Amino acid sequence: MSRFGLSVALLIALVWLPQRAAAQTFDAPVTFNSAPYIIGQLQQRMALERGEMVGTSAQAIGGYLSKPSGDGPFAAIVYLHGCGGLSEPTRQRFARMLTGWGYVALAVDSFGARGLAHACTRPAPDRQADAWGAIAYLASLPFVDRTRIGVVGSSQGGIAAMRLASTHDVKIYDVPESLTFKVAVAYYPRCGSASKWLAVPTLILIGDKDDWTPAQDCQQWMSLRPDKGAPVKLEVYPGAYHAFDTPRPGRSYFGHWLQYDPDATARSTAEMHDFLAAHLGKP
Repeated sequence: MSRFGLSVALLIALVWLPQRAAAQTFDAPVTFNSAPYIIGQLQQRMALERGEMVGTSAQAIGGYLSKPSGDGPFAAIVYLHGCGGLSEPTRQRFARMLTGWGYVALAVDSFGARGLAHACTRPAPDRQADAWGAIAYLASLPFVDRTRIGVVGSSQGGIAAMRLASTHDVKIYDVPESLTFKVAVAYYPRCGSASKWLAVPTLILIGDKDDWTPAQDCQQWMSLRPDKGAPVKLEVYPGAYHAFDTPRPGRSYFGHWLQYDPDATARSTAEMHDFLAAHLGKP
């Protein structure tokens, strides 16, 4: 495999059968429940302050499961999409990349089952609840090592990843205490949405020309962090805009400029590869 991990094998699409590990799975649709709230007035207020829809019960949502060949148990990654939804090219790109590195990948579709085209100009569903539901689903699979599960998010999904990595004074979601994300990677998030220090190692990847989630926000957040908590690494790519890793022509999207940058993409891919390997263990 090259330094940037861009050359990966084409996986055969086979559906995973319950109670039996499949030989190989690629981009297979699955359904699971988001995590329910441990609901109370404080939890409701906190969710509303984050601009999230508040619900007391779990929501059935969809996702796409990808698995390397073999019986495992494998480390796994939950992938969270941006405010524009989970596109087929994005989910396939991350699936091939992550399974090529030896991880099970679950791309969460937070919008499909809810009938949302996007959540760029309206309150988003609780993306954290979806991620906790996804990790619970992965932990139930016989070929996943439940002690080695990480989260990767892009834009709005990156914000959710930062919040999942944050420290919390109260428990908000009804998930087992033993079930936690071990590492987080956030592509172009809004860092100010996270707590002052984080509970798990986190990698932040962002361009210095980003006009939607400015790199300066992350740089300021880093400068104000106390010397405690899990390690955080911030990588800022010169000349790169929002969505720099999405191969499409530059365009304006909800008043912000999106543009592909192959150099920033290659560098961020290498950074993520090494960061995941360091904290989840080499496959």
